[in-house]
Amino acid sequence: MPRRTATMLASTLMLIALLCAGVFIPVPYSEMSPGPTVNTLGNHDGEPVLQISGRRTYATSGNLNMTTVRVTSADYRMNLVEAVYGWLAHDNKVVPHDTLYPDGKTEEQSTQENAEEFSQSQESAKVAALKQLGIPVTSWVIVSTVVKDSPAEGKLHAGDVIKAVDDTAVKEPADVAKLVTKHKPGQKVVFTIVPAKEQAAAEKAHKTATKTEKITITTATSDDSGAKRAIVGISAGTDHTFPFTIDIKLADVGGPSAGLMFSLGIYDKLTPGSLTGGKFVAGTGTIDDNGKVGPIGGIEMKTVGARNKGAQYFLTPAENCSAAAKDTPGGLRLVKVGTIKDALSALKDIRSGDTADLPKCTTKG
Repeated sequence: MPRRTATMLASTLMLIALLCAGVFIPVPYSEMSPGPTVNTLGNHDGEPVLQISGRRTYATSGNLNMTTVRVTSADYRMNLVEAVYGWLAHDNKVVPHDTLYPDGKTEEQSTQENAEEFSQSQESAKVAALKQLGIPVTSWVIVSTVVKDSPAEGKLHAGDVIKAVDDTAVKEPADVAKLVTKHKPGQKVVFTIVPAKEQAAAEKAHKTATKTEKITITTATSDDSGAKRAIVGISAGTDHTFPFTIDIKLADVGGPSAGLMFSLGIYDKLTPGSLTGGKFVAGTGTIDDNGKVGPIGGIEMKTVGARNKGAQYFLTPAENCSAAAKDTPGGLRLVKVGTIKDALSALKDIRSGDTADLPKCTTKG
C-alpha cells in the first residue's frame, strides 16, 4: 500500500476512533438552555396564572412575563460531542455538573428544593405587592424545617408558630438562631409555640390562635467547622395571613426567580389601568417581603427566551446586569432594577413612552 494511502487510512481510522470516544465517553458537564416564558397576567394550561378572590380586581393588558431556564437532568451525563456542540451553540450554555447539582444532589432532591423555593417566592411576591399597595399583611415566625435525628425532632414540627425563645419574644426568623446560640451545647432552651394544628384551625375560623405550649429542648453541638455553637436542629421562616385569597397557578416551575414578576402581576391586577400600557415586558429576579430584588442564575438564557417570545423590555436584577449586558439579544432593552419600586417606576416610563432615562444595564453593572 502506498505510504500516502496508508497515512490517510490511519488518519481516518484515528478520526473515527476519536469520534466514537467522543460519543461514548461521558464528561462532567450539564447544559442550560432557554426555558418557557409565561405571562403572569394571562392564562397557562387553560386557567389564569394569578387568581384573586375577595378583593376587587381590574382588567390588565400587555405582558409581564416570568422567564425560566431548562437544564439537563441530574442523572444525565453529556458526552464530549454534546459538550463541544453546546459550547459552540449561541443560545445554550455548558456548565460543570456540580454547578447545577452540588454535593451529589439527586434529581428528586433538586426538584424538592426548587419546589420549596418556588413556594416561598410566591409568598414573598404576595407580601411585597400588598405592602407596596399599603394593604396590611399579618406575619409570624414559624418552624420551616426540622432536621432528622436532631434534638428538635419529635418536639417541634414544621408549621409551629414560634412566639418566644426563653421567654424573649421572637419577631424575625433570625431572632431564633441568635437566642439559641446564646446557650452552650448541652444546655436547655425553652420554645413557646402555637402548634401547627392549632394555628391552622384558627386561620380556618378566621381567628387568632391563643393556645400556646412550652417545649424544652437540650441543645446539641453544630457540625460546622470552626467555633462550636449550640443548635436544636430547625430552620425558622415566616408565614403570613392575607386579607383575601391570592392563588398562583403554575405547574412544573421551580426556584425563586419568578418572585419579582409575580409581585408585579399581583400589583397590576389590584390597581386600575395597565402597568405595561400594552407593552411586552419580561423579567426575572427574586424578591423578599420588603420588595428587594435579588440575583438569579441563567440570566443569559432568560433574556434569549424572553426575546424569542417577543419581549421588548427585560427587568434585570442589578446584580445580574453585567452578565446580561455582555450578550443582549437584538431588540431587547435591559432595564436595571433593585426593588419593586424601581420596577414600578420603570413600567411607568415604559407605558408612557418616555424611556430615555430608563436605568440601563452595562457590562460594568
